Amino acid sequence: METIIFQDKDLDNIENQQIIRKTILEGGLIVFPTETVYGIGGNALSSSSAKNIFDAKGRPQDNPLIVHIKDPKELELYIAKKPLFTELLIKSFWPGPLTLIFEKNLKIPYEVTGGLETVAIRIPNHLVALKLLKIIDVPLCAPSANISGRPSSTRFSHVLNDFNGKVDIMIDGGSSDIGLESTVLDLTQPIPVILRPGAVTKAMIENVLEMPIIDGALEVTSEKPKSPGMKYKHYAPKGYVHLIDGALEDVITYIKKEVQSKQMQKVGVIGVEEVVRHIDDVYKVSLGAKDNLKEVGHNLFAALRQMDDLNIEDIYMHTINKDDLGEAIMNRLSKASNYHMIKL
Repeated sequence: METIIFQDKDLDNIENQQIIRKTILEGGLIVFPTETVYGIGGNALSSSSAKNIFDAKGRPQDNPLIVHIKDPKELELYIAKKPLFTELLIKSFWPGPLTLIFEKNLKIPYEVTGGLETVAIRIPNHLVALKLLKIIDVPLCAPSANISGRPSSTRFSHVLNDFNGKVDIMIDGGSSDIGLESTVLDLTQPIPVILRPGAVTKAMIENVLEMPIIDGALEVTSEKPKSPGMKYKHYAPKGYVHLIDGALEDVITYIKKEVQSKQMQKVGVIGVEEVVRHIDDVYKVSLGAKDNLKEVGHNLFAALRQMDDLNIEDIYMHTINKDDLGEAIMNRLSKASNYHMIKL
């Protein structure tokens, strides 16, 4: 397959718009930027489009896809009912990195929802993504644009490496702003439940709702997951991830000893600047200052992909304070390490 590559400015061309719309309505796939990570999308009203996404990613078919829409007025076209809190959450966080889970109606195929009676929906806060949704005039079902289980794509070079020749169209939108997937909030329960943490934090949601909500993101289920990232190993590089928990001084000492003991292996270190600047004679990536969690989250997946590019065999990382955005970062770190943590 020859993939058409567009720059974001190319979407203003009428002929290009016709190509994009025709491709999506005929079941084709498009890789596009959002404020969170790049997505790989198809017509959310087409079961065959959903199957094509699963095939391209190598993704298990019981792992639901997120439906992207362009306007809150479209929501009632695809859900069975609008739960309490919906309007308040939409007003506060849409467009933006919050995905809401509803009971679906018959318009959304089961192939999109992983066989579930629920559907995950959000409106992206990204000019290119919104322009794309207006061009095609159908909802897009779109998971993150990465090979299943591997780190998500936050740069066009990432998706180009993963999907060139495997999808019909790709849009180069530069780097993602946030760098972490959206928060997923289940509204089908009496009390809303966070299934995946993201840039919209638990505290932010509770502040808007003026009530406590449930954090279900740490659950690893063997049943059909309601949200991406709940059942299968996710965000993992090819190398073995050693996730270390302890005071920064102890983490630095531990990593130095490990690096010295593995001189014959390709070793890498990913961490905050306060850690990696003390590590020598090894490939290392700084995520940013430990107090700048937005920068840390923005750089995380790119750092993991750099380790893959260099075929690093052992990757040492450390835990992050779970305050605020740290909860979402730790969720990705835990999954990347397959929940294997070394406590000092």
